[in-house]
Amino acid sequence: MDPIVQYVCLFVTGICAGTASGLFGIGGGALMTPVQYWLYSLGGMDSTLATRVAFGTSLAVMIPTMASGALAHHRHGAVNWVAAVPMGIAAVFGGLAGGTLAVHLPGIVLRMFFATLLILIAIRMVWHLRECRTCEPRGSPGIHLVLGFCIGIVSGLTGLGGGALLVPVLVILLGYPIHRAVGTSSACLIFSAAGAVTAYVINGIGVAGLPPFSIGYVDLVTFAILAITTIPLARFGVRCAHSCSGKNLQMMFAGLLIVIGVLMLLHG
Repeated sequence: MDPIVQYVCLFVTGICAGTASGLFGIGGGALMTPVQYWLYSLGGMDSTLATRVAFGTSLAVMIPTMASGALAHHRHGAVNWVAAVPMGIAAVFGGLAGGTLAVHLPGIVLRMFFATLLILIAIRMVWHLRECRTCEPRGSPGIHLVLGFCIGIVSGLTGLGGGALLVPVLVILLGYPIHRAVGTSSACLIFSAAGAVTAYVINGIGVAGLPPFSIGYVDLVTFAILAITTIPLARFGVRCAHSCSGKNLQMMFAGLLIVIGVLMLLHG
């Protein structure tokens, strides 16, 4: 493939992923990973290696993207740092564990399970519509630690930031208003992505066939192209989120989960 066409594809992907990350509090890996996998495969890269590089690079892009989105959500008062920090710290260790497992296990069964889970959660979110920006969320430090560790594992295993699972869990189980769930998820995913990408860097060192200018399974050229767009567009997504009502944002999020789930099933 012509490098210019490849860079344009990544640039457009970054625009969409950045907007989605700010709007929904997700990492954007559901958009970035399939595109990267497709581009690497067209370039002749082995499918297993292409998957791992796509996962590792997507997770690396999520770190500055989610930081940009979290700061913007914080300005709207939509980040519960008391929950986000312990969840994020636990997610670092979960991400390390999940990322390490991912480079040794086939992912087909996991993708099928996770995709089905997302679709079921989306249906549950539609049944759980709520319009409340001031409701007090539940949760203890212990619950936050366990939840963060589990989200980190999901992040490392699937190459997703974990927000597709964390946001509905915060809304359905812990009673978060959707805007606060999105903002808190953005803050937590900074940590989970950092833990997961560390595992991909360590386990990818010395692997043959990696793209030029790679650190482990992280392709620095692709990282730069995606991050240039995702970081500023995450702030745009935050503005869009806070211009929506809670019900509309929750409906859009449920729709996104169904799309992600269907795409993962097709990919699986």
